[in-house]
Amino acid sequence: MPVGPPPRRGLNVLAASGVLLVLFTAQFLGALLPNAPLLCAAGAGGLGFELALRRWRPGTLSPLNRLRFDETVRQLLRDLLSVVGVGHLADLGGAAGLLLVGGLLACYAAHFLCRAVGVLVRRQRTLPVLTRNVDADELRLSPAPPRLLTSPIRRVPLLSAPATVGLLVTAATGGPAWGLLGVGVSLALFCGAAGRLATWLLPAKRPPAQEAVLEWFRRWLAEYRPEVGLYFSGGSGTAYQANMWLSTMAALDRRALVVLRERPMLQQIAATDLPVVCLPRVANLMLLEHSSLKVLIHPANAPRTSQVLRIPTIKHAFVNHGESDKLSSCNPYAKVYDEVWVAGPAARRRYALADVGVDDRDVVEVGRPQLAPIRPAAGPPPARGPVTVLYAPTWEGWTDDPGNTSVILAGEQVVRALLADPRVRLLYKPHPMTGTVNREAAAADARIRALIAASAPPPAAAAAESGGAAEDGAPAAAAVADAMAGPIEPAEPASVSDTAEADAAEDGPPADSTSRPVAAGDGGMVRVGADDLERMGAQGAPAAGRAAGVAAAAETWAAAFWASQPARGHLVLTGPRPDIYSCFNQADVLIADVSSVVADHLASAKPYAVVNTSGLPAADFRAANPTVRAATILAPDAAGLGELLDSVVDPTLDRLATARAELTEYLLGPADPPSIVRFRRAVDELCAAADARRARQGETASPPAERSASPRSAR
Repeated sequence: MPVGPPPRRGLNVLAASGVLLVLFTAQFLGALLPNAPLLCAAGAGGLGFELALRRWRPGTLSPLNRLRFDETVRQLLRDLLSVVGVGHLADLGGAAGLLLVGGLLACYAAHFLCRAVGVLVRRQRTLPVLTRNVDADELRLSPAPPRLLTSPIRRVPLLSAPATVGLLVTAATGGPAWGLLGVGVSLALFCGAAGRLATWLLPAKRPPAQEAVLEWFRRWLAEYRPEVGLYFSGGSGTAYQANMWLSTMAALDRRALVVLRERPMLQQIAATDLPVVCLPRVANLMLLEHSSLKVLIHPANAPRTSQVLRIPTIKHAFVNHGESDKLSSCNPYAKVYDEVWVAGPAARRRYALADVGVDDRDVVEVGRPQLAPIRPAAGPPPARGPVTVLYAPTWEGWTDDPGNTSVILAGEQVVRALLADPRVRLLYKPHPMTGTVNREAAAADARIRALIAASAPPPAAAAAESGGAAEDGAPAAAAVADAMAGPIEPAEPASVSDTAEADAAEDGPPADSTSRPVAAGDGGMVRVGADDLERMGAQGAPAAGRAAGVAAAAETWAAAFWASQPARGHLVLTGPRPDIYSCFNQADVLIADVSSVVADHLASAKPYAVVNTSGLPAADFRAANPTVRAATILAPDAAGLGELLDSVVDPTLDRLATARAELTEYLLGPADPPSIVRFRRAVDELCAAADARRARQGETASPPAERSASPRSAR
C-alpha cells in the first residue's frame, strides 16, 4: 500500500493549500463584487505566496501538481480572475481590451512554445550512455540550460509576475497602460526564454549523435579493459545496497567498474574512484558482451537483472546487500547466478534448508569485507557516562508478516522504556524504506520520532551537559556537521526530491534527486541545476589519491558530527550519514529486528537484543532464527530491557559473550584469512572460470583445421 507524506509535511501541504484557497476565493469575490482593494490584495498575495514558497519551501505544493492543479493552471486562474476584475473596474476601450487579453493569451502561447522547445532539448541531451569518473572531454558536452528556462515550476510564476501586477494596477487605477505594459513585459520575457532555450538546439551546443556516443563508449571499454563489475538496478532509496560494496570493489587487484541501469541512480552512488557507467537500454547493455568484462557481482535482485544474465561471456555472482534469517536471504532467484557468495556457514546452511535450487557447490563463503570499519568493543561504558543504545529496526517488507519489523507492534514501547531509563542515551536509526509499503509503519515511525523530540533537553541544558567539550571545539565541530549533513531530522523530508520529480515530469532536463552541488570528491563541483549530461562532462577521471581523501574527509565529518552532539542527547538519525557502522562504533548495545544489521553488528562483539514480534515463544523464536542465538530476546512490551542494560554496565552479568563469539564465526566466517582475502580469491577463481569458458567457446567456434593444429588436439 503506498504511503503518503510524513504527517508534519502533510500539515504543511494542507496549510499552504488552505492559504491558496482563501486567496483565490478572496480574489474571486473581489472580481465579482467588484472590489478593487480586495482583488488587488488577494491577487498580489497569491502570487507573492507562490514565489515565497518556491524560494524557501520548494516542493510544498507538489501534491497539487499531481492533481494537475500545477503552477500553470494556478497562474491562469489568477490571471483570469484579474481580467474579470479589470473588466468590471476599468473603463477599457475595445482596442485596449483586445490588446490586453490578446497579449495575455500570447504570453501563455509563448510559455507552451518554451515547453515544447524544452522537450526537444531534453530529448537531445538524453544520451544512451552516462558515466562518472570517465574522461568524456572528447564528446564536448555543453552545460545544461538554466533551470528557469527548462522548468515551468520556476518559469511561470516569475515571468508572469509583470502581467499580474500590471492587471492589478489597472484594476485599481482604471488606466489600461499599466496592464498593457505588464503584459508586454511578460510576453517579452516568455519569448526571450523560448529563444534563449532554442539556442541549445544549435550545433554548437548540441551533444554528439547517439551512435557517436556509443562508439566512444566502445573505445573506452577497449582501452580500460574492465575485468570485474558491480551491477546494480534499483529505485529511489536503494542505493545503499550498492554503496556498501564500493570500497570492497575498489580494493580488488583487478580493473573494476560499476554498471547501473537507472539514470537517477548515477548521482546516488557514493563517492568512488571506480568508473561508473549507466546503460538504461538493453540494446546498449549488450555492448558488455564484446568487452573484456569477466565477472559481474550483484548486491541485489531486480527485474532488470535478468537482462544482463543473457550475456554468456560474463560470469555472475550474487553477494546480496546483507544476510539475515529472513526468507529474502535465500530467495529462489539466486539459482540463476553462476555462484552465490555468502558470509559464512550459516548462509550456506540456510540455502540448503530452504531447498530453493541453489547447488551447495555454487555457494562460496567470502565473509563480509565491508565490516572492516567496525571497531571491536573496548569495554563497558564509563561509570558516569550514559549507556548508548542504538535502536535500528528493519522495514516492514513486502508482506504483512508482523514479525518483519518491530516498529509497528513494539517500537513505541521499546522507545518509551529506553527514554524512561536515566542511564540511556538513545540513537534511533530506522531503515530508509520504513513506511514505504505499510502506512501503519510510517505512522508508528512518526510517533517514535515525536517521543524522542519531546524528550530532548532544552538547548541551555544540552549545552551545560556538554561541559568542557563545548569550549574545546564542539561548536566548530557542530558547524562542520551542520554544513555537511544538515539537520539530523530535516524539517521538510523529501521536499527537494519532490521538486525534482515535478521538474522531471515537465519539460526540464533530467534532474537528480538531490539538486545540490556534487561533492568535490565526485570529480569537481557541479552547479545546482546541472543535468546528467553536464555532470558527465564535469566528473572526469579522478585525480590520484582522491579516494583516500574522500575517506579521510568522511572520517573527519563523522568525528565532528559525534563530537557536536550532547553527551546524553537522544538522536533520530536518518539519511546516509552517519552510516550504520559509525553508529555501531558509538553504541554500547544494539536493539534490532531479525535483519542483516544483527549479523553485521556481531563484528563489534558488543551485546545486542532482538525484538520478538513474531508471536512465537522465545525458545521457538531463537531456534527459528540463528542470528538471535546470542541475543537477549525482548518482548513487544520491552520486557527484558533492564536485564540487557545491566549486562552492558556490568560485563560480569553478560552471560552471552561466549555465544556471541561462536555465532560471529558461524555467521561471518573465520577471522583468518581476512574476509577481503577470501573475497579476492573468489573473484580470481570466477574470472578464471570465465576465461576457461571463453577459451572453450573459441575452440568450438574455430574451423576444424585450426582446431586440429591446436596444442590440446596435438596431445
